[in-house]
Amino acid sequence: MPKRPATLTFPEVNAARREVLALAGAGAIALSSATLGCAQTGGKASPGAAVDSLPSWNDAAPRQAVVAFVERVTKAGTPDFVPLPERIAVFDNDGTLWAEQPMYFQAFFAIDRVKAMAPQRPEWRTKEPFASLLKGDMAGVAAAGEKGAAEMLAATHTGMTTEEFNRTVADWIATARHPATGKLFTDMVYQPMLELLAYLRTNGFKTFIVSGGGIEFMRPWTERVYGIPPEQVIGSSVKLKLEMRDGKPVLVKLPEVDLYDDKQGKPIGIESRIGRRPIAAFGNSDGDLQMLQWTAAGPGPRFCLYVHHTDAQREWAYDRQSHIGRLDKGLDEAKARGWTVVSMKDDWRAIFPS
Repeated sequence: MPKRPATLTFPEVNAARREVLALAGAGAIALSSATLGCAQTGGKASPGAAVDSLPSWNDAAPRQAVVAFVERVTKAGTPDFVPLPERIAVFDNDGTLWAEQPMYFQAFFAIDRVKAMAPQRPEWRTKEPFASLLKGDMAGVAAAGEKGAAEMLAATHTGMTTEEFNRTVADWIATARHPATGKLFTDMVYQPMLELLAYLRTNGFKTFIVSGGGIEFMRPWTERVYGIPPEQVIGSSVKLKLEMRDGKPVLVKLPEVDLYDDKQGKPIGIESRIGRRPIAAFGNSDGDLQMLQWTAAGPGPRFCLYVHHTDAQREWAYDRQSHIGRLDKGLDEAKARGWTVVSMKDDWRAIFPS
């Protein structure tokens, strides 16, 4: 893999994640007792139960916990059996299903949109943060702070119809490549998590994405990449307005936040969009903590997983001090509650699809 750049020190953009991701939206593992939610699972899975289903997982405690939980809730006639309609599993996207360094991939999309739109917007040559971005001065972009980030996202993500935005995203994601690895962004997905999604669905689970990223940024490609259809994607979103254009009704994206689907917003998004509390939740950062807590607090068997980025050779190593995907409070909570933390270095045989 080509040499990776250091994680960007981009605090202002990260601090503006609420505005960035919400506007863009328009644009380890633990098994619980019935009373404690995601408490740690003991014992081993049945021999060979996931040998074929989870080949990229080492035969260690996390994979054993996954299989033990699935077997527990799918065994008919037992007290812990969970009916099919209640087998809901929710997954964060950035850092959980695909990579997120050196910055969230949707930020690369926004940057490319500014460059593509610049010829029609000559005023951007002297207006910040557009001027700095067009000159490749990321420090200047960061200096524009929260206001600048919001302006950039509003200019590139709103005012379009939902159909126009979907086509723009689909075209971009088909060819855009990661600046460090040279891979398509959709090849920067985690092979073990693809296997986990398929394994859960094989056992009757309905899998949802619950992400701080933009809902309409994800929907054009998640079914192809993850097998998760658009109606099972929950993300940050802006308000929409119905207009008549050329005699046809269209939905137009407005620069007003509808849902910021991160931190406390994730349980709200789950309740309002799904209407059932999940029995399994998967994340990688403090932004996912409330989603795991909400899942763990329900009755009956519960399952929670944190993906810990520990592999500096095959991916990136970061947690408590990272400006992107910080895992600090969540790491402490996982230890206190007995949640299983998956080490990418120790527990995964492969990171990305070969």
